[in-house]
Amino acid sequence: MGQTNYLADMIRSRRAVKKGYTNQEVKEETVRDLLDSAIWAPTHGLRQPWRFIFVGADKLPDFAKKVAATYPEERQQNRENYLNEPNAILVVVMDEPDIPKQWDENFGATAAMIQNFWLLAWEKGLGVVWKTNPHIYDQKVKDILNVGENEKIVGFIHLGYFSEEPLKKDRISVDEKFSTYKG
Repeated sequence: MGQTNYLADMIRSRRAVKKGYTNQEVKEETVRDLLDSAIWAPTHGLRQPWRFIFVGADKLPDFAKKVAATYPEERQQNRENYLNEPNAILVVVMDEPDIPKQWDENFGATAAMIQNFWLLAWEKGLGVVWKTNPHIYDQKVKDILNVGENEKIVGFIHLGYFSEEPLKKDRISVDEKFSTYKG
């Protein structure tokens, strides 16, 4: 009973880092290294339905301006500032099959892969937050990123190193969400 469970501790300690990033550069090589392990997520039929687009610090201002331009004019500056907050963005794209069962399987696999990436990044002190803002559904943003007709942007993963760990937010007890089938 006295042993610690490293994986359980890692899962419980992980946080979404949404702001307060330092100026430390998030390097493409670091993201690739994390993805090399993250892609070992369960994936039905080994479809591995994901692909990635890395936007590093050098390209982020141009990218933020282009994505912000897809919003109404009165929101563009706000969205541009928002997209420039992280040190890098990893866009995760998923294959979208026509068969609903395969779509669900692909989304589940991609979500599991993102969680793997998040935990691996957390272990290295790299902050992550998975963003699903309205622009991920905008055809103009898909065009900017060359996202295909049968692909979905699952999210923009905002990345950045941080000096202050976000506060822990408690979870609802399993007891409140659990039941036993009684037949």
